[in-house]
Amino acid sequence: MHILAGQGNPGAKYAGNRHNFGFMVLDRIASDHGFGPWKSRFQSETSEGTVKTANGPVKLLLLKPQTFYNESGRAAGEAARFYKLSPEDVTVFHDEIDLAPGRVRLKRGGGHSGNNGVRSMLAHLSPEVRRVRLGVGHPGDKSLVMPYVLSDFAKADKDWVEGLMDACSRALPLLFEDNEERFQSEVMRLAPAPKRDPKQTS
Repeated sequence: MHILAGQGNPGAKYAGNRHNFGFMVLDRIASDHGFGPWKSRFQSETSEGTVKTANGPVKLLLLKPQTFYNESGRAAGEAARFYKLSPEDVTVFHDEIDLAPGRVRLKRGGGHSGNNGVRSMLAHLSPEVRRVRLGVGHPGDKSLVMPYVLSDFAKADKDWVEGLMDACSRALPLLFEDNEERFQSEVMRLAPAPKRDPKQTS
């Protein structure tokens, strides 16, 4: 069993926010790979399924915490303890303002860079948990960060957002074939980042 935990806020009004990019990627994975229906467990919406990899099938639990973004680690930690999983068995998908729109980077260790959702995940799981950082760009001013991430993606972002979700879903098996760099490079091959100012928001 491996947990894929997305970060986001519950409720329809947040569904298209940049802060919900992690939820959006998990929704695409569930749809593309034929996962089961979403059910309420572990203070989360969860869906189970299996992904075929070169190393054999991997059973996955998709987890969308309903605790709100800044407390998402409580739900992920509860699920990991229930299944007696190690930090290596959890991957977190989250939006990243320190990456240009459409860029993807995998990370283990290090700090949370002021992201309270990541802070919660690291506190309730481990600083070594694997993170898939989904670039959304920076609004250019620290005071604008909160309204920026709690706003929907701009219409101009639609193509690269859809492309990145599709690429993450298609490249997913590589995450479990001991080749994280290949996952990252395959996502970027399938969905090259847009050539635009990372401060551009519309």
